[in-house]
Amino acid sequence: MKIYRAKSGFFKGLNPMMTIISMMVITVFVLFGGLMTETAFQTFEALKSSIIFGLNWYYIATVAFFLFFVLWLLFSRYGNIRLGDDDERPEFGYFSWFAMLFSAGMGIGLVFWSIAEPIYHFQANPFISEALSPEAAEIAMRITLLHWGLHPWAIYVIVGLSLAYFAYRKKLPLATRSALYPLIGDKIYGPIGHTVDILAVFGTVFGLATSLGLGVQQMDSGLAHLFSYESYAVAEAAAKQTHIDEQCIQLTNEAEKMACAKEYPKPSPISLVAIIVIVTLIATASVVSGIGRGVRILSIINLGLSIMLLIFFLLWGPTRYLLNSLVQNTGDYLAAVIPLSLWTDTYKDTGWQSGWTTFYWAWWIAWSPFVGIFIARISRGRTIREFILGVLLIPTALAIVWLTFFGGTALHIELFHTVTNEAGEVVAAIGQAGIVEAVKNDVTLALYTTFEKMDVGIISTFASGIATILVATYFITSSDSATLVVCTILSIGHEEPPIFHRVFWGIGEGAVAGVLLIMGGLQALQTASITAALPFSFIILVMVYGLMKALREEKMVING
Repeated sequence: MKIYRAKSGFFKGLNPMMTIISMMVITVFVLFGGLMTETAFQTFEALKSSIIFGLNWYYIATVAFFLFFVLWLLFSRYGNIRLGDDDERPEFGYFSWFAMLFSAGMGIGLVFWSIAEPIYHFQANPFISEALSPEAAEIAMRITLLHWGLHPWAIYVIVGLSLAYFAYRKKLPLATRSALYPLIGDKIYGPIGHTVDILAVFGTVFGLATSLGLGVQQMDSGLAHLFSYESYAVAEAAAKQTHIDEQCIQLTNEAEKMACAKEYPKPSPISLVAIIVIVTLIATASVVSGIGRGVRILSIINLGLSIMLLIFFLLWGPTRYLLNSLVQNTGDYLAAVIPLSLWTDTYKDTGWQSGWTTFYWAWWIAWSPFVGIFIARISRGRTIREFILGVLLIPTALAIVWLTFFGGTALHIELFHTVTNEAGEVVAAIGQAGIVEAVKNDVTLALYTTFEKMDVGIISTFASGIATILVATYFITSSDSATLVVCTILSIGHEEPPIFHRVFWGIGEGAVAGVLLIMGGLQALQTASITAALPFSFIILVMVYGLMKALREEKMVING
């Protein structure tokens, strides 16, 4: 069946029906989230909570299956099959390839949570008997590595490998619909294919918007820290506390107090919007220049800055402790990865897993159409085994190093902090160094507070600047990669979509994030994105089936 793309007019190069429906869906959700923020949040939160609570077992089992399947495929007889023609070779070298896939796959989230998440688990998790203890620190790292290790990358492997295989080996469009070809054949070009691709556009745009929301707040906190102005997060916290002290303190009814506390006057988000505008313009220029130039160069810069920060922690942090931790954390994670993959909190039923692990699995699934298509786009010419090694194992290894150096430094500061008591004796004060308190008050300050507590003078300020630039560059590469993916989907697989639409969607994605920041609603849209993970998880299961069916048929032809 012929792929239909408009030959003239505003939609030139794209499928008009898909583009119009996608724009309408995005507009409706933005208006709902922005104009009816509380209603939208409550609606999506109730739906998300019901799904995650009722299907906790499903998410845990499904993502565990994805990991086991990918590991099996790595060592299978299909590993030498090339994603493209048999004599085709990769477009990008290893360093560029890895830099781009890591930037798109984790990037900004890993910077944001690298200290905050271990500190959260250090305070409470269902596996410890005592919070703020050495045992709690050890388990905090184990849990954090679980959430950022093999499992998310296994999801990305399946989506990216399936799309790359059908696009470059079977010459189908580089779009989510192509993974359904073994089941429905040419019907992928009809309403079913359109629906699947629109779901991918939805997840990409709103997943990006919520990630940009996290990134812009951390950038603002970093710039405020460097240039001594009041960040939006600090101004908002102060406004809320003032409102509670002046307007809510006389209330005796708890429900009325909570309702009153939500009605505080929000400060102007001018600094956040300014950052979004600047970053969106740079990201749009990057995506216009093409994947081989702007996207690739920025991704290499990301990796270079990341390595600089890792060296900073290793040299000026607790070096011996970090190297010991790296060895122990790696062994601890590998020993625990299988039991944790299948743990469902059945007997205690604390609700912790729904708020953390299951939420993460749903988030990675929701994010996988974007990351999967982008990884497929940059992986043409690689073998299946090479693809899995590059997408599953290398990023996981870097994540273990990253989280150990960042999170380990913060935990070391909290574990070995001391104070002098009234008798003049030096005593341990675990959990009182200031990082735990910073995470409680404003999670965006966790990284910068850690730099401060390392107490290495001007070098800490330099590291803070590098970290802020890194957040910006990850922010930009996430945005330009998402723009390229959206345009690729709406053009039904065109790898170099029209420049006009790259500009339009690049600016549009920034506008969605900006509007929701001003009007409120980012949290509601994040919840909506998580909800969209459920239907897409079924699509990934279909991808597994379709990929195996195609690989078996191909192997039979080769052997026959």
